[in-house]
Amino acid sequence: HVQLVESGGGSVQVGESLRLSCAASGVTDSTTYTYIGWFHQAPGKEREGVAAIYTGGGGTRYADSVKGRFSISQDNNKNTVYLQMNSLKPEDTGLYYCAAGRGGYWLRATAYNYWGQGTQVTVS
Repeated sequence: HVQLVESGGGSVQVGESLRLSCAASGVTDSTTYTYIGWFHQAPGKEREGVAAIYTGGGGTRYADSVKGRFSISQDNNKNTVYLQMNSLKPEDTGLYYCAAGRGGYWLRATAYNYWGQGTQVTVS
């Protein structure tokens, strides 16, 4: 199993930036997961994928709503995946979860088996 802990959330103004971190511990090799995704859940809405990275090769994918503003990266030495969020908008407000899985469906929540507790981002 793998445990995921998100950090870096906070309250910012429109146009500002935040960097979220997702630290993995436990069994962190490819037998447990090969993709890490970031998901956003706005108040009263379903969770949706915003960015994902293939940990084996570094390939990435983004939701259209964040392309050009968000960037996902990984530090394999630290077993940590980051989500750099720039030019934040009020609609980016919500809980951000990271998730790990081997499903290969990038931004689909059902492809991920392990989830963190989430970190709150508020943009006003």
